[in-house]
Amino acid sequence: MVLAVIVACEIGFWVLLALGLAVRYLWGGKRLSTVLLLGVPLLDVVLLVTAVIDMRGGAQASWQHGLAAAYLAYSVVFGHRTLKWADAKFAHRFAGGPQPWRPPAGGMARARYEWGLWIRIVLAYGIACAVLYGLILMVDDPSRTAALTEFMAGASKIPLIALIWPLSYTLFPKKAGPEDSARSGRSGRELRDADSRV
Repeated sequence: MVLAVIVACEIGFWVLLALGLAVRYLWGGKRLSTVLLLGVPLLDVVLLVTAVIDMRGGAQASWQHGLAAAYLAYSVVFGHRTLKWADAKFAHRFAGGPQPWRPPAGGMARARYEWGLWIRIVLAYGIACAVLYGLILMVDDPSRTAALTEFMAGASKIPLIALIWPLSYTLFPKKAGPEDSARSGRSGRELRDADSRV
């Protein structure tokens, strides 16, 4: 059941996102677009409630519950960035908006960008572990929740593997392009504002 809800939430995420942006930029319905886009975070609530109901109903924990927690954590940490990225792309393609922001190609600006992504990955891992630990405490039966502990241990490899990118851009920085040079002349606050767009 949980896996089916995860798939439905993933499909629902992209459907609501596409509909919301289409309504906004193709048909000019800003209010309806806002309602549709606000529905996206509700999918996370549906997923969390489903996992809790399933476990409280006596289900044996499985990797599916771990995946639900990981999906929820990803949505919390990266969902807003994904919405802004898609909005910028849609606005540029269909409404004459500016060219979407792209991360720096190299230099320390790219290293800072990669470290920011890595910190978000660690945060997402922490949120997933908090959700799973909450399920473990709620069930209070190690024989039913062993899979959740195993999932947390296995998922701990993700931040470690992802560490390759910020380290490589820090230790072996690529040459900064002309756009990166222009970025380096801007203030720290301007850079943070630009980076927050993705």
